[in-house]
Amino acid sequence: MAGMGEYCVAREQIIILSGIVAAMHQAKLASAIPALEATLSINMIEAGFLLALVQLAGMTIGLFVGLAADRIGLRRSLLSGLIIIMLASIAGGGVKSVYSLLFLRALEGLGFLLIVLPAPGLIRRLVAPQNLSRQLGFWGGYMGLGTGFALLLGPWFIEQLGWEGLWWFLSFLTFGIAVIVMQKIPADPCRQCDLAGSKQFGWRQSLTATLKAPGPWLVAIIFSLYSSQWLSVVGFLPTLYTQAGFSGGLIGVLTSAVALVNVAGNCCGGLLMHRGYAPRSLLVGGFFFMALSSMLAFSSVTESLPLLRFFAVLSFSAVGGVIPGALFSMAIRVAPGEHTVSATIGLMQQWSSLGQFAGPPLVGGVAMAVGGWQWTWAVTTSASLLGVFLILMLFRRLN
Repeated sequence: MAGMGEYCVAREQIIILSGIVAAMHQAKLASAIPALEATLSINMIEAGFLLALVQLAGMTIGLFVGLAADRIGLRRSLLSGLIIIMLASIAGGGVKSVYSLLFLRALEGLGFLLIVLPAPGLIRRLVAPQNLSRQLGFWGGYMGLGTGFALLLGPWFIEQLGWEGLWWFLSFLTFGIAVIVMQKIPADPCRQCDLAGSKQFGWRQSLTATLKAPGPWLVAIIFSLYSSQWLSVVGFLPTLYTQAGFSGGLIGVLTSAVALVNVAGNCCGGLLMHRGYAPRSLLVGGFFFMALSSMLAFSSVTESLPLLRFFAVLSFSAVGGVIPGALFSMAIRVAPGEHTVSATIGLMQQWSSLGQFAGPPLVGGVAMAVGGWQWTWAVTTSASLLGVFLILMLFRRLN
């Protein structure tokens, strides 16, 4: 029996590893932009499109990919996503045209969604109910961990093997994960049996049920309020560090550290829920702490205290890290039915991508308008307070 428990944990970890690898593909481009400028002569507008295409996929088709994942099977969706990003990355390492790279980047965005949207449902299928909150907390760290690894390892691979080498290395890593998934993750229920037991949840019914229920909308909007301010703060860190006089190498390490401590927060959030802490307390506490930390990080009062600002940003990322796992747990709870979990996660992904798309320009616009970063905390604090209001509304509906 103990051996079976260890096997189940291993299977859950495989799913989390799949998400981490998908996040590495999403984040790999940031380190490669200088090399792409040199080899493919891309300009900053094209670089911006390359960065944004993954978010565009999540922002426009996340819900529909989630519906597809529910219908074709969660394991099949995960494997399809791994194969798509593997093939796109292999092909990407050999292209000589920025337009081909743009197309392949869009395919990677589709593969990313096919991996991350069914993952929470797969984790629920594999774990005992009493362990679900903890594992969903661990899953909540896939993005921060993958981004941190990509930021740390990407520059070294590009220096040694070129940006093409990074693309091919990640495709090889993805192939290995896909093989393990095929070997270790149980097959989906047979389609005929699954559909026979859920005739009321066809494509149209699943879409209607998800869009009519208030719970998925509230969870999705709350997720966007988290993701918008997290990416706004982390995305502008290199600029803040440069203005503070830090060197280029140190900037990369410090930015990676902020991404990686977010993973510690994700894991702590999962452990706290496992030990009985209510998701509402974690969500409200996480948003309040993000508001306080962003005020310390951006306020003119701390302008001459770069070390305090750095620790404020670390706290912002670490304590805010309890939010994703709690929201994934709530998404499973508020989904209208068994066959709408991935659709609900897809709606969350759409709003998360919308937040990541809109947040940084809004923060940057405020900084430009006032001639500095001293009032950008007002944007992040407003997002946190709105998040707290919506959390209270969500739990009022559930009680």
